[in-house]
Amino acid sequence: MQLSILIGLTGGIASGKSVVSAMLAEHGAHILDADKVGHEAYARVSPCYNDVIAAFGDDIVAPDGEIDRKKLGAKVFGDNPGQRRKLEGIVWPWMRETMRQRLDGLRSQNVRVVVLEAAVLIEAGWQPLVDRVWLVTVNRDIARERIISRNGLDAAQAEARIDAQLTNEERAQHADLIIENNGSLDELRERVDDAWRTLQAASAGAPAGRDA
Repeated sequence: MQLSILIGLTGGIASGKSVVSAMLAEHGAHILDADKVGHEAYARVSPCYNDVIAAFGDDIVAPDGEIDRKKLGAKVFGDNPGQRRKLEGIVWPWMRETMRQRLDGLRSQNVRVVVLEAAVLIEAGWQPLVDRVWLVTVNRDIARERIISRNGLDAAQAEARIDAQLTNEERAQHADLIIENNGSLDELRERVDDAWRTLQAASAGAPAGRDA
């Protein structure tokens, strides 16, 4: 019986993670999006719901009883990094356990390749959930222009978002494979196709698991 291969796909803002994820899905990979799991953490049925309200106030609750993520974001993503760390301390452990269960379930179903797309894979310490880490990189200047065009921000705001995250070099220390995305979409697709072929060739043996 062949084992599933679990890939953690990460990268900085405007690196093109979601595009790479979509290309891998075209090859047949099953995608687990950490952002979508994160959204579930704020639902009323989530164990995180009451803890988030207790930590950040009743005013973040919308009239329908759900957490207003815009109001929460205004409190969390300001000048006080302690607020962001407080939220991460509540949400990230639940996300990790939820994703572990889902990844285990997919592996038990013998899904051949599973990709966990997670922008904060390294920051949150989620590498043990996967067998390999693939990193999508983009040069700073290109990232800045993409952010300005995509998000409607000015250059200073774009720079601030880039500065608030790990650098490519810091992420690369944790990566098993790097996909550079400084060029055209066709060039990116060629690199993803190469990575997929390499993965298929290597998958004849057992995946190189990481320590939990």
